[in-house]
Amino acid sequence: MGRHSLPDEYERGAADPRPRARGRSVAIATALVLAVAGGTAVAVRSGLISFGGTCSDDAVRLDVVAAPDMAPALREAADHARENEITSDGHCMDVRVSARDSYKVADELRSGKDKPGYEVWVPDSDLWVQRVAMGGKQNKLTPTGNIASSPIGIGMVPKAAESLGWPEKTYTWPELTGAALKGDKLRLGAADPARSATGLLALTQLGAGEKKSGSKDSVQAAAMAKALAKRTSDNDAQLMDTLARDSSGTEQGNPRRNQALVLSEQAAFAHNASAGDDADLDLFYPKDGSPRLDYPYALVEEDSLSTDQSRAALRFMTLFSGDEGRKILAKHGFRTESGEDPSDQLVSAAGGRTPQPYAMEASDPPSDKAVQEALGMWTITVQSARLSTVVDASESMGQIVPGRGQSRMEVTKAALIQALSQFTDEDEIGLWKFATHLDGTRDYRKLVPTERLGDRKGDGTQRDKLTEAFSSLQPVPGGATGLYDTTLAAYKEARSSYGNGKFNALVVLTDGVNQDQGSISRSNLISQLENLADPKHPLPIIAIAVGPDADKDEVKQIAEATGGSGHQVDDPAQIRTVILKAIMEAGSRA
Repeated sequence: MGRHSLPDEYERGAADPRPRARGRSVAIATALVLAVAGGTAVAVRSGLISFGGTCSDDAVRLDVVAAPDMAPALREAADHARENEITSDGHCMDVRVSARDSYKVADELRSGKDKPGYEVWVPDSDLWVQRVAMGGKQNKLTPTGNIASSPIGIGMVPKAAESLGWPEKTYTWPELTGAALKGDKLRLGAADPARSATGLLALTQLGAGEKKSGSKDSVQAAAMAKALAKRTSDNDAQLMDTLARDSSGTEQGNPRRNQALVLSEQAAFAHNASAGDDADLDLFYPKDGSPRLDYPYALVEEDSLSTDQSRAALRFMTLFSGDEGRKILAKHGFRTESGEDPSDQLVSAAGGRTPQPYAMEASDPPSDKAVQEALGMWTITVQSARLSTVVDASESMGQIVPGRGQSRMEVTKAALIQALSQFTDEDEIGLWKFATHLDGTRDYRKLVPTERLGDRKGDGTQRDKLTEAFSSLQPVPGGATGLYDTTLAAYKEARSSYGNGKFNALVVLTDGVNQDQGSISRSNLISQLENLADPKHPLPIIAIAVGPDADKDEVKQIAEATGGSGHQVDDPAQIRTVILKAIMEAGSRA
């Protein structure tokens, strides 16, 4: 890493380019400090090495791929560096910036199939860097810091904002989204959270807001997500095109036009800069915290870069620590300083006004768990789910979970009831239980048929019936684990009742290996599942091995035969998160 230290022109006194403190682990931070401390900083402070200087020979070519909102600012900075002959170790920098959607670049880098044709990537959020890191053969990324930030809120055309009391009235995320969607009088649009960091961060904040409000479940958050899904655009650029173009009755009354959008402050700034006065947006900043786009700056396949390339890349990043770089970012609507209030000029141009809490500290970045749960909920929301749930009721489910004082079955029931709250009334869910010889020679028993959660069933709904059935689950004394026959029977039934246009899946939870000596073999089960699987009508098995006695490899083999996934949890309380993560992954593949 010594050859990739900061270039000689780096200013030790420059401000931290990161827009906010967040305890990030930066892979090369220590090496950079050591390299600077090794003598370069002394040379800079003593004046032996100049900050600028003229180009001594051919310029260093640097290709940068950036999020579409950030690309114009980077191009202006590249032009500034070229025109002013800003150097890296005596070499001018020929920086060429391309704009590409962050989700597309993340998928490309995660696959690791092709060698990237660029040295630096600046997505709009660290969420994409994390997504790349989750790949098995991904290209290597080396994050070096963050160069800007932009909080996320809800922008509205003036008439709509006025109807909700802007700017005097403030809201939390659930309150604001609920008010905007109430009665379907206000058309609120968002970008697809699977393709937009703005949409995903807002969705995780909405879920977090529900938990903070003391809600015991997240049916309301799921219902709001369902309403948002009806007006979702593929990406941020397409979302902006859905906005009413002016205040005319024709535009405002057009059902295809949105009157409010989930967007970043920078997006509102850019829109207002180009729109006419009657098409400006007013911006709500939720009082329970605005998540932020944080624009990480990452080197791509650093080990393959030449010394000149890596040092030029770092030199280009340090431009945004200086006055000129900060001016360029601010000109394009980005925030640059950590811990400082944003300029009134920036906020006003973006549509913000006092007492909207635009100067609040950014909310904490969402955890990986929160992101997976939000994406899982979104997968369910966009494509209503049809799930058959099969739960192990063998005697071993009565064993106590270490540290909890409850049995595996008790913790599993609580997790399933909690997971049920993530589904809307349009989703269809049913329940089987299994052990051995529960119903004559059968190892399983059908408890609740797979039907729509909102359907009335006597005095209650399908949701009520499932909740009662989950609560009534008990380990069967002397019952063993009849996994193979049950899985095959449940899969055949789920296949025969496949719901077109829905996300179909079979969820199997077991705490042990197959113990039915008279059942089919594992190889026979896998063979039959492979024959039943149909890529045009995906029906993945989501198999969860609960506790230390379960065989993760076994459930993994069974699930993968259908295009599904196998998981192991030590604590049944993790079941809810695993189900949602698996649904998100399977939904993405489907």
